Amino acid sequence: MQNILNKRVSKIALFYDLVFVYMISKTTEILHHLEHGLVSPTSFALFALIVIIFINSWMIQTVFTNRYGIGSWADIAFYFIDMMILLYMSNSFDTNNLTEMKILFISAGLLSLTLASHYLINYFQVKNPVDQNISRAFFMILIFRALTLIIGGILDNIFGFILAVIGIILSWLMPLLTTKYTLKHPIIFPHLLERLNLLVIIIFGETIIGIADYFQPKTFSFYSILIFLTVALLFFTYALQFDKLINEYQEEVTGNILIYLHYLIIFGISLITVSIKFIHESDANSWFAVLCLYCGIGLFYLGLLFSTHYNKLQFKLKKSTIFLFISTTLIGTISCLIWSSFEVITILTFIIVSINIGWLVHANLPHIKKGILL
Repeated sequence: MQNILNKRVSKIALFYDLVFVYMISKTTEILHHLEHGLVSPTSFALFALIVIIFINSWMIQTVFTNRYGIGSWADIAFYFIDMMILLYMSNSFDTNNLTEMKILFISAGLLSLTLASHYLINYFQVKNPVDQNISRAFFMILIFRALTLIIGGILDNIFGFILAVIGIILSWLMPLLTTKYTLKHPIIFPHLLERLNLLVIIIFGETIIGIADYFQPKTFSFYSILIFLTVALLFFTYALQFDKLINEYQEEVTGNILIYLHYLIIFGISLITVSIKFIHESDANSWFAVLCLYCGIGLFYLGLLFSTHYNKLQFKLKKSTIFLFISTTLIGTISCLIWSSFEVITILTFIIVSINIGWLVHANLPHIKKGILL
């Protein structure tokens, strides 16, 4: 059993998160550029790549703080250095011209170097061989990513781009190979859960900004209310799962499942954010907007599905719940493709999301002793 059952989220960590408010806003802009009514596959791929760079850096910093952070002056200094690099990175790519990735790759490489330096210092500070193995493993992962990104940025050609992409993807997945070490020093699960919850709230914040256009004096209507309620119910679904149904007192876990499933949730919310604008834009292909919206909802629900791995015993996932969520989402997708007007998409999506959260509450409410979200 872990000696430390929980750790408070520090104010400096919350301050660090503010950079990601800006980052999410900048990266989401990539998906707002339509070509012949569609977002190009290249834009989608680069959006995914850039989000992985940023969010993976956030995850690595969070996991380090979870295991080894003590709020020292060194910890604070690394937070501040990383924040400045992240701000620079957020402005290092042109959302209108994504062929220029040199500055982004080099600055992301520098960020990887600072994270690696933190682990290197920790390697010499800790005495436990397990912690030394963990520090060495993450140091090697981050050095590998730093080298591939910096070299890829310096080359500034197709070979450099491929090298950087390989480095990003492999370093994103490599923490899965550290399980034999990290299981011996498990994650403090409640702390990691709270940090991820706060990150998702930031992502939902961008969605709220995205739907604000529907609440202007000239655009406000009954459908504005339905759009807001749809977003609110999606957040309610997330909050119910991670606040009430999940067992936050996990022992001997690495947290890898929790971390990687949140990529699905983050990508899902991002797709929902851009598609909510597309469904009302005459320049956007209506089928594309619908597919974007329901792919986003599908990814969001898929992330929640994987998170049920951590549920309390009384909230064990039922096959009927899986069947309902799949059925309603597919019905919503097909119906909106057939009747692809803004009004129909808005009403049907609200109904689908309402049915799903309604079922989730109905199935689990008898076991919830306090307020649903208190």
